[in-house]
Amino acid sequence: MRVVLNAVALWVAVVIVSGVEVDATTTAGKIGTYLVVGLIFGVINATIRPIVKLLTLPLAIITLGFFALVVNALLFWLAAALSDALDIPFRVDGFWAAFWGAIVVGLVSWALNAAVRRD
Repeated sequence: MRVVLNAVALWVAVVIVSGVEVDATTTAGKIGTYLVVGLIFGVINATIRPIVKLLTLPLAIITLGFFALVVNALLFWLAAALSDALDIPFRVDGFWAAFWGAIVVGLVSWALNAAVRRD
């Protein structure tokens, strides 16, 4: 379920943020790209993100948490780099596109998770 929610959040980021693109030509190709990148992003967030957050904790404290936005952008950019290495047509053009894309994905994922959460 989280992969699908990540895929929807990525789609919203592609629609809203200039510089975040899916280059697939067919509808099936685009859906597959969103699902695979959603999986990659989920794996990165589950494995690498906690380690990076712990290592950058002093910077997050000094900047009152704003450095967490930079960490999220870099992890989003990493997902794009891994996608590119695997020949998946997902591109992020630069840090600022990754920054805004990570913010959009984070907000949309949060809203979708809240909407479908089971008590």
